[in-house]
Amino acid sequence: RSAVNMHFRLRIRDADQIVRVACHNERNKRTQEEMNDLCILEHGTIIVGDDGKIAFVGTEAEASTDPRFAGATFDRDLNGHGLSIVPGLVDAHTHPIWAGDRVNEFAMKLAGATYMDIHKAGGGIGFTVEHTRRASPEELKTLLEARLSRMLRAGTTLAETKSGYGLDLETEVKLLKVLHEVSKTHPIGMVTTYLGAHSVPKGTTADAHTRDIVERHLPELKRLEAQGELHVDNVDLFLERGIFELGHAREILVAAQQRGYALNFHGDEMHDMHGAQLAAELKALAISHLESASPEGIEAMGQAGTHAVLLPTCPYVLKKSNLPYPNARAMIAAHVPIVVASDYNPNAHCLAMPVVMNLACIQMGLTMPEVLVASTLNAAASLGRADRYGSLEVGKEGDLVVVGASRWEHLVYELGDPPVAGVYKAGRCVA
Repeated sequence: RSAVNMHFRLRIRDADQIVRVACHNERNKRTQEEMNDLCILEHGTIIVGDDGKIAFVGTEAEASTDPRFAGATFDRDLNGHGLSIVPGLVDAHTHPIWAGDRVNEFAMKLAGATYMDIHKAGGGIGFTVEHTRRASPEELKTLLEARLSRMLRAGTTLAETKSGYGLDLETEVKLLKVLHEVSKTHPIGMVTTYLGAHSVPKGTTADAHTRDIVERHLPELKRLEAQGELHVDNVDLFLERGIFELGHAREILVAAQQRGYALNFHGDEMHDMHGAQLAAELKALAISHLESASPEGIEAMGQAGTHAVLLPTCPYVLKKSNLPYPNARAMIAAHVPIVVASDYNPNAHCLAMPVVMNLACIQMGLTMPEVLVASTLNAAASLGRADRYGSLEVGKEGDLVVVGASRWEHLVYELGDPPVAGVYKAGRCVA
């Protein structure tokens, strides 16, 4: 087609900063030097095509002399003066589908109760499982959609979404079907994780539940997936003392891998369970938490290239349990690709990635560039999606956050109400 009738979905021209995060199609960034180089363009212009993919990112001077854009038309054409643009944020660890209110537990925690105290008092995961089992798919869908919309407004354009508050096959399938249905209609991007081994269901044992998952759950998920009723990308579990031990974890993860699922699991939170070493050995995409990971485990992850998904809301909320923050600086030194995520769940109720990013800087000693890489490119890589998301490069999805400030750092610096001036998914304004 001649330039005269070229049409594009979006142009934002002459923005004060375009923070590309990567400019050589890197899959992730692992060293301190890499993570602190955000490939920032001053006076930048970005153009998204009708296919929702980035057609151009460069300086305004380059864009104005490019023949493709002479006389072109745009669905939305914005002046970027006084604005900065970052990639859409990627929240790589969320538990967004559940019913039942646990605000009372927050009062218990403030009064000194630990995670295990609440668990023994009938709260915690068990309480949520009971309410989620009773909830209808319609109720769960309404709750899920509202939470995803709040994430989107805070700048998250791609989220990992876990099941895990059913535990039994029937409820887990109910949750996965709702996640699948909503993924087709909600503007946020979703990567779905099955978490049937989130906890040991009442009235059974870790051994029996592990067998049930391997022999019944995983084959049934594959069958339903073949029929188009649900979709699972990753398999997850909670590797922790007294819940699922190392042997259980290995059995579930190996069975999941044999069925073609990616591995992305919780480990080494309250105790060093050698989860980091297991993740490295099995070439897991990612392991989350790692507050208690050993230096040997961190070293193994660095060598294997396994992503560490760090969740600063968790030690923050569980302050009374004396949970340490994960050692992010040691991980970067060992060339572990680190990710920062919200861990949104009834225990840590935070849907806004900019708040999480601020916490990560203050509590884990990350720089602002490091935390942006950990919340975009590396987060996408931990979900196997860095080829399409996580940086502003030609050919990738046109997912971006417009920050209403001339420097992008205001997104992290302005705690609680950052100046998100627009959220775009595939070049369309969605928040």
